Amino acid sequence: MKKHEAIYATHSNVVTIRGIEAFDAIGNPVVYNEATVQAYIDANAYKDLRRAEYPSIADQLDTLYHSGLDAWKAQIKTVKDKYPKV
Repeated sequence: MKKHEAIYATHSNVVTIRGIEAFDAIGNPVVYNEATVQAYIDANAYKDLRRAEYPSIADQLDTLYHSGLDAWKAQIKTVKDKYPKV
């Protein structure tokens, strides 16, 4: 997860980020809490890890077609178990 995404997610008044500076809708600087941003990044890191390991949509559909729903669920569960939600 990128830091900018975490800033937007944790500070609703931020509408623009340039470099490491954040700004509100009228261009005023917004001081964001680094600890809050990092906690958000840490808590959501599993999403990026899962995304990188999930089979492509085409491969998932192929598994569904050839092996059925249970095989697809097992395939996905392997990744979810490897990278659980924190």
